Amino acid sequence: MLKVAVVGVNKIGKLHCQFYHQHNDTELVAVCDLIKNRAQQMAETYHTACYTDLEKMLETEEIDIVSIATAGVENGSHHFKPAMTAIKAGKDVLVEKPISNSIEEAREMVQFATHQNVRFVCNLNHRFVPIASKGKNLIDNGSLGALLFLNMKLTIQNPKDMTEWFHMRALHPHSIDVMRYFGGEIRRVQSFMTKAPERNTWSTVSINMEFASGAVGHLTGSYDMSRIHPIEYCEVGGTKGRFEIDNVFERLLFFPHNRDEILVEHNSIFLDIGSFHDTFLYRFADFIQQVKEGVPPAEMNASSHDALAVQEVIEAAIQSQKNGGEVVDISNVQGKSNVQGKSNV
Repeated sequence: MLKVAVVGVNKIGKLHCQFYHQHNDTELVAVCDLIKNRAQQMAETYHTACYTDLEKMLETEEIDIVSIATAGVENGSHHFKPAMTAIKAGKDVLVEKPISNSIEEAREMVQFATHQNVRFVCNLNHRFVPIASKGKNLIDNGSLGALLFLNMKLTIQNPKDMTEWFHMRALHPHSIDVMRYFGGEIRRVQSFMTKAPERNTWSTVSINMEFASGAVGHLTGSYDMSRIHPIEYCEVGGTKGRFEIDNVFERLLFFPHNRDEILVEHNSIFLDIGSFHDTFLYRFADFIQQVKEGVPPAEMNASSHDALAVQEVIEAAIQSQKNGGEVVDISNVQGKSNVQGKSNV
């Protein structure tokens, strides 16, 4: 039984607590939050220990995994200190996305975890749903042939205007990770952005990408759309066929080039995915299983190396926008990991 502590138990942290509590192979032994009442409430709900001091918790409790769900500016500025503290203590760590809103802090965390030889992963949960695995299988078994293009859309309604770059850094770790999961490393980036009326953040973006394989890609993202309608779409095309994935987990369509039949894969009610929050189940289960199996840190799925590579793309898109849509080459960015997490298929 793996012993888990959750740090930061507000909205997303509550989901972390819930899933670790429900999983058969983990025991939620402690929660930690700077706001005492919040920590006490979670501790009472799950009959576990309560802390406001992370170092004291790590000294007192027997813990295998630290799950970090703090937020901060652009949903990432409060990750650095607890992650570094847990890594220093030798714990396996899962951190919410973005790994950080600061690329320098993200690089430092990844380098430190590598030095300490601990597992350090990110909650990039969109790639873990069964339908995404179906798409990855089509690529890996050659059904698509050589990859030619990837189109991605991720749009929701979020009226917050935290910073100019809030939309990019808070939302698009998900979309860019899905693109890397299917297409591999990204080497060149170009972006164009606009602000909806009355907004401070660049709330709608159009980003062009070139992959190391030579494939090309495009991402459309927005914080100005409705939550009622489908929020996510991914299309991957190759020399032998293409597939489309609708709305994170709902449906996959495969269109082979050499025959009329279309393969349709629908999400089944038996897969236990009824809402977006259920995608966490697959991500957490994969992490727990890999820790149980003793998978080496460099081979973890959706690792901190992946999260850092995603953040490098985001920062390149921001640089491109600042410089009038210039093309930014990130193939040799200092600190950019060349290590991809093992495929979670």
